[in-house]
Amino acid sequence: MRLTTAGMNNELITQLQLLNSQQATLQNQVSTGQRIFQPGDDPLAVSQVASDQMEQSALTQVGLNANTALTASQNTSAGLSQFKSLSDQAGQIAVLGSGTSSSTSMQSYALQANALLEQALTAGNTKVGGNCIFAGTAVTTTPFTVTRNASGQITAVTYAGSATSASIPLGNGAGVTPATDGATNAKLADFMNQLVALRNSLTAGDATATQAASAPLADSDDTIVNAISEQANVQSRIQFAQAQQQTQLTNLGQAISNAASVDLPATVVKLTQTTQAYQAALAAAAKFMNISLLNYIQ
Repeated sequence: MRLTTAGMNNELITQLQLLNSQQATLQNQVSTGQRIFQPGDDPLAVSQVASDQMEQSALTQVGLNANTALTASQNTSAGLSQFKSLSDQAGQIAVLGSGTSSSTSMQSYALQANALLEQALTAGNTKVGGNCIFAGTAVTTTPFTVTRNASGQITAVTYAGSATSASIPLGNGAGVTPATDGATNAKLADFMNQLVALRNSLTAGDATATQAASAPLADSDDTIVNAISEQANVQSRIQFAQAQQQTQLTNLGQAISNAASVDLPATVVKLTQTTQAYQAALAAAAKFMNISLLNYIQ
């Protein structure tokens, strides 16, 4: 089949346009390091990247949840540590008060017990960011309410917070509760009422009643220690989830990069070959155009 001059021209132009387009694409890939710019460049890779990016977003939220949970648990631990310090001091006062017959000493211990009670109330009603840390899910409710006598002394403490605490999801169906539950919070109220009893027995100079206050104070101390231990476990779980999340994010980021990134050495070779082919095609086109022009003149 004989090709006309116009047909040859059109074929050359098409070839030049194709090579020029390929050259531009390869140059863009070399300069950016990316091989996917449009969905049609590699539909399967684009689909995988989109899926990985969705998982990235979910993992990022898990990370935010973990940070929130860790901060809440650390605040809870700090509050419980205050209760533990107060409990230790109360235990010492109970021992000292039950072992003395000095009225002056017992009155002094009573004042100390009352001070511990007020400090416990302050610790129990601690707020962080406007939320009460020992109120369960009722974070805007003051968790420990009190009754006072005419002298302003606390005579009774009641837990007014929620019976439940919020669980924060950490992905894959797992979650943690970074705050103490309602049962533990109610026992903190019991501890404060035991301080009321200790103060009253010391004020009355009743060594027997003071000694009797030691046992329930010891039980409350066990509750506080167990709650502190539970928070340590919660924080360990959160930190494990954080480490796992970071590893998964790193792996996903690498997978996305691998899917979208260009093989630079191979692309440079292709670019060189395409550039050479384009230059050769230009030279061939110029030569053909000259020959065609001469034939036309003749």
